Amino acid sequence: MRILIMTDMEGVSGIVAWDQVNGGKPMYEEGRRLYTEEINAAVRGARAAGATEIVVVDCHGAGGDWTFNSLVPELLDPGCEWVAKHPWSRYTEMFETGCDAALFVGMHARANTPDGVMCHTISTTGWRSLRFNDDEVGEVGINAALCGHYGVPVLLVTGDEAVCRESRELLGENLPVVAVKRGLSRYSARQIPPVRARQMIEDGTRQALQDMPNIKPYVPSAPTKITIELDTVDNASHHRGRQGVSFPDPLTVVSEGRDWMEAWNQIWGW
Repeated sequence: MRILIMTDMEGVSGIVAWDQVNGGKPMYEEGRRLYTEEINAAVRGARAAGATEIVVVDCHGAGGDWTFNSLVPELLDPGCEWVAKHPWSRYTEMFETGCDAALFVGMHARANTPDGVMCHTISTTGWRSLRFNDDEVGEVGINAALCGHYGVPVLLVTGDEAVCRESRELLGENLPVVAVKRGLSRYSARQIPPVRARQMIEDGTRQALQDMPNIKPYVPSAPTKITIELDTVDNASHHRGRQGVSFPDPLTVVSEGRDWMEAWNQIWGW
């Protein structure tokens, strides 16, 4: 069984502030350790379920040379390999060579979710909302669509209660989830202590991969229309002049393609 684990920092137990996830900030090293240990928990659970190959992809943009490079190598479980410094949402090698399932660990809710801890939809964009056809999505939806393009189902999501709810709304009510904290506001949460949260993730991963629930890959219907609501008009300049992209109004970008990947490629570069 070959498993891909896609990871982010904001959904990790103990993390509620940007200084914990931004490279070089005073609390970043603490955040890296918390992050790495939750990934290790998922790796242990996957191995216990019979996974023979586990690849972890660091998907957290921490800034500078820390971008997609936040895991602490010497703390990583030796039962996995990991991908660092690869462009976001573009690692497909595992999908192309055969992948049984994807797991999302440390996820956060989409932008403007009231109880979403550190909620946003791609921190470098300033997008207020993102829709794939009629589905409003965040980063879970983007990553799930990438997996789905290659026929790979997502069988576990961990993070706060808000992202767990969002993931089930998109991927199905029987999706296994592990909530390690409950948002009280964007920057506060009632949290499960890391040691217990890690055990929950390990147990949840093992159970999900043993049960292999009937969760279909997320594939937005084709042709696909992607709609972005921008926060400011100047952000529109990133998308002007691109094939298949239109502007119904100054704060709305629409990309239309034959399938999700084509529509996505028209708005998301390397």
